[in-house]
Amino acid sequence: MPGWKGIVGESFTPDAFDAYCHSLQWSAWRPTFVVLHNTAIPSLAQRPAGLTRRHLANLEAYYRDKQGWKAGPHLFIDDRQIWVFTPLTVSGTHSPSWNKLALGVEMLGDFASEAFTSGRGLAVRKNTIAALGTLHAVLGLDAKTMRLHKEDPLTTHKCPGKNVRKGDVVREIMDLLAARHAGEHDVPPSNG
Repeated sequence: MPGWKGIVGESFTPDAFDAYCHSLQWSAWRPTFVVLHNTAIPSLAQRPAGLTRRHLANLEAYYRDKQGWKAGPHLFIDDRQIWVFTPLTVSGTHSPSWNKLALGVEMLGDFASEAFTSGRGLAVRKNTIAALGTLHAVLGLDAKTMRLHKEDPLTTHKCPGKNVRKGDVVREIMDLLAARHAGEHDVPPSNG
């Protein structure tokens, strides 16, 4: 479709995602906050082995060919990895009011009914916090500016589900950023 921005379609561990983000240049577009989503469909139960390249290709076809969008969310995060979908350095499509302003982060799961504090949901949460910590650090964003999709006044979605508590996520991002900052000061000086 003309205007489709394409996808990256690569998966990363949290550490590899951090290195990847540090290699990017946000010169054409710079987000001012992050919007957190959950997929609902598919749920964790519907993707017992997490997401695959085939799943991302199917999502690309859906957004591009069925929805007629120019892009999709920036990240899809499951219990095993962080997938970069829409390039992080361009605006995506994920939340009507905030597409031009924010990164869109989709978590695999239906957190209206699936746990976010145990099992696979906890693994999704940990990967999400790691990814959000990296994005906030690299872009110099305040974690308190993060929003949930359901906060968008132009959406009817109850996304992410009730098991995702914004205050808890923001606190965990802030704790991770503080720990990383403290760790920088724990490095012994070089003798060079």
